[in-house]
Amino acid sequence: MIIIRFQTPTGPEFGIVEGEAVYHVEGDYATGFRRGEPVGELGQVALLSPCQVTKIVAVGRNYAAHAAEHGDEVPSQPLIFLEPPSAVIGPGESIVCPPQSAQVEHEVELAVVIGRRARRVTAADAWEHVLGYTCANDVTARDLQRSDGQWSRAKGFDTFAPLGPWIVTELDPTDLNVVCRVNGQVKQQASTADMVFKIPQLIEYITAAMTLEPGDVILTGTPDGVSRIQSGDQVEVEVEGIGVLRNPVVAG
Repeated sequence: MIIIRFQTPTGPEFGIVEGEAVYHVEGDYATGFRRGEPVGELGQVALLSPCQVTKIVAVGRNYAAHAAEHGDEVPSQPLIFLEPPSAVIGPGESIVCPPQSAQVEHEVELAVVIGRRARRVTAADAWEHVLGYTCANDVTARDLQRSDGQWSRAKGFDTFAPLGPWIVTELDPTDLNVVCRVNGQVKQQASTADMVFKIPQLIEYITAAMTLEPGDVILTGTPDGVSRIQSGDQVEVEVEGIGVLRNPVVAG
């Protein structure tokens, strides 16, 4: 199933995509999403971020090559941090480079979308709490990340968490190609098989500390190859089996 969120005259709604056709959604996280009445064609709707998050839990240094390119060690347990819901944008929306930073960078990531409330979940039961997967760009003010000594500001600016274009529910996430392109040039490319800590481990570790609500997102880390983006750039992050999330970059 492919799940989208799209804008209507009365506000955002969830939809289901089959081919190029969009349908209203019946049901919810608890009862399951089912196809309702037709809406129209995919090209006729304005896509939003597919996730309504209460929080984003991101994982740092989860690809050894990315840790190495910054001169960091791979952590002995998942290195997690929070990003605010206000950072989320959807397909086609602009990433705004803030005046506080001179080094804003892209980070392609596989995003895990939670479908069932998850508290103290074991790795063995982790998959039961996953709704599906989407593409993410964990935009980072790298200079502020270094200078602040913690990552909240560097990762939390408005527009720094593009998600989309939709959620794919039937997907094996264990060996997917992830790619980032800037102005058509490949900057990052790797496989999710290279993750240090796998998705069930991440869910167990995170939910031992905090409850994940339906719609929350786990960003699973980025491979090496991160580079600066600036006003006028077009950034594409692509995850195999999901699609491409495109966002222009503007100055703030």
